[in-house]
Amino acid sequence: MNKLNLDKVNKVYLAGIGGIGLSAIAYYFQNLDKEVIGSDLLESEITKRLEDAKIDINFKQKAGNISDDIDLFIYSSALPDTHEELLAAKELKIPIFTYSQFLGLLSKNYKTIAVTGTNGKTSTTAMLGLMLEKAGLDPTVIVGSLVPQWGNNFRFGRSNILVVEACEWKAHMLELNPNIIVLTNVAEDHLDYYKDLADIKKHFQKFVDKLPKDGLLIKNIDDKNSANIKFKNTITFGENKKADCYFSGLEVKDAKQKFNTNKFDNIELSVPGKFSIYNALASMAVANHLGVNKHQMWNALAEFQGAWRRFEVVGQMKSNIVISDYAHHPDSINLLLRATKDFYPDKKIIAVFQPHHHNRTKTLLDEFAKAFYLADQAIISEIYQVSGREDEVQEDVSSIDLVEKMNHKHKYYASDFKKVKEILKDINPINSVIIFIGAGDIDDVAREVID
Repeated sequence: MNKLNLDKVNKVYLAGIGGIGLSAIAYYFQNLDKEVIGSDLLESEITKRLEDAKIDINFKQKAGNISDDIDLFIYSSALPDTHEELLAAKELKIPIFTYSQFLGLLSKNYKTIAVTGTNGKTSTTAMLGLMLEKAGLDPTVIVGSLVPQWGNNFRFGRSNILVVEACEWKAHMLELNPNIIVLTNVAEDHLDYYKDLADIKKHFQKFVDKLPKDGLLIKNIDDKNSANIKFKNTITFGENKKADCYFSGLEVKDAKQKFNTNKFDNIELSVPGKFSIYNALASMAVANHLGVNKHQMWNALAEFQGAWRRFEVVGQMKSNIVISDYAHHPDSINLLLRATKDFYPDKKIIAVFQPHHHNRTKTLLDEFAKAFYLADQAIISEIYQVSGREDEVQEDVSSIDLVEKMNHKHKYYASDFKKVKEILKDINPINSVIIFIGAGDIDDVAREVID
């Protein structure tokens, strides 16, 4: 199928609807007035929101859920080939696509802006979507987290612009057909799939090569790993004054970042970290290319509140500020703790980290061990096993190995979340920042400990 004709689709089934990607597709079809049904193994914040939106979800995934009046079956790549619903859909000859395959077809129907890279995709996608919304360009946006202004991880637009977060796991971004690519940065990750950093760079270049002749690459001039990823039409951003869009004069005060760019001055961000400035610059580069004026960009950034689980202040635990963040790569943890220090210079930082994926933990163990030097206390919970994404569970790696490698005066191993809470009680922090870090279910604990 080269082109997606949704006029003939009336009923869609989404297996793995609780995933951040498929949930956005559920809202997309609901906005097109299609009947949407889905399934997932577990209830979550995402499935609750879907049910509140009157989308039916089966929490028992079985062949009987699949009927012959379903016009389209889209499933999460985490599903095994032997999955009952998938086999039933094949038996009934229903058109079947993975999430990334469907996204690839959908992208052909739009002028697609794909935001990719190792870190910063979600915030950049959200910032850009908000800028284009402010400018009245009415984009459709698929983002990897809940954006407060939309109350959702999806925005339905009536224009021909699609802004989408392009995931590099198993090179899924290669399914997309972009007109513009934003490459935030490149680092070692997903080494269960990629051979090494050179292989990762090669795949990103392959993605960039998919751009049409009149396409555009937006990339970070300061990121050395992106340096050799090239396209003839390129706009750069960064701190380096050789960039097409660069920043200077950074001040961090009263939990705000203020900086200037060569395009306009006095930009304010309520989200921390230099990485947030890079995300903002990447968004501005695209918005400027599309004719968005500086006032609309300024307002979108000034109002940007972050996204769910991106430096999200979830509440207080006694006198302590509790933050939840999705960071799960050593580079992003390092930058996150630096940003926390910048925003809360007078407070102690207690980092509670749940590693995500055994293979990532094993291959980047040395980097993870060095990532917590800015935390006054570091509690490391046991590794979160990623369902459907661990081909061979690396039983020979544990968070114990990480704690042993850490050269940190105040480090603790927690075998489970109950132990995390016990350690926090023993530490008895006062007027500190407790930051819960990881892409697994560590966020649940952050919300449980608040008053």
